[in-house]
Amino acid sequence: MRSDVASLPGSPERPNEDWVSAALPGAGGGGTVVLLDGVTPPAGDDGCVHGVPWFTARLGGALTELSASRPDMPLSEILSRAIRRTADAHRRTCDLSHMRTPQATVVLARWDEVSVEHLVLSDSALLLEEPDGTVQAVLDDRLDRVPEAVRRSLEATDRLRNREGGFFTAAADPAVAERAITGTTPRTRVRALAALTDGASRWVELFGAGDWTACLGVLRDEGAAGLLRRVRDLEAADARAGGTHRWKRHDDATAAYVELGTPGQDPSGTPGPRPRP
Repeated sequence: MRSDVASLPGSPERPNEDWVSAALPGAGGGGTVVLLDGVTPPAGDDGCVHGVPWFTARLGGALTELSASRPDMPLSEILSRAIRRTADAHRRTCDLSHMRTPQATVVLARWDEVSVEHLVLSDSALLLEEPDGTVQAVLDDRLDRVPEAVRRSLEATDRLRNREGGFFTAAADPAVAERAITGTTPRTRVRALAALTDGASRWVELFGAGDWTACLGVLRDEGAAGLLRRVRDLEAADARAGGTHRWKRHDDATAAYVELGTPGQDPSGTPGPRPRP
């Protein structure tokens, strides 16, 4: 079993609001991946004295600890408890009722010798690769259903945030965990998995450089950093061409890739990322 993670800020002037961890217990046989994409609020308008990076670090740390230490607990319950724990950490100092209180998308995957569990909330992506190379993308497409004209207005988007008929993110309400996309796959049907924030999934979803199967191939051959380099190259080329089909030139971009190997077998010797051609 091997894991590989990489993250790039969207701008050197702003802190990276993504968060990622891959926990592979030394005993082997299982592990967990947590990936968050913090939602950037309008400057100075989120009711919180801490900021989004603080929030994603707190929530991500709680998710990692709970998913690794409580195998008996469903992922939706883990997300609910992590949200509550994070909210309690700044409930006395911040306005958690603010529509823009710090929040994030969530991808959570956990596996053992028997199964692979997953949870996806909002527009980050989880990829599951079967032994025959088939790749399943687990997506929460509710934000994509919001018309682009609405999404270009912060006020209009906020009216649909964490509301029925709109879309959901992890903020201060533990009940949102029940809105997440969840599922379980037999461990024998997953040989690798990947988690991508939307800054990394641009390679597929915005630029159409390949499909999800090709994306997983890039992660295997070039590593997470290789995929992010490809995204930045496409963004730079689009900017030189005067492209206008996105809101910002660069976004925080994060990718995690894990090869699970075959249950009960030693996966040592699996080659690492190959240099980019």
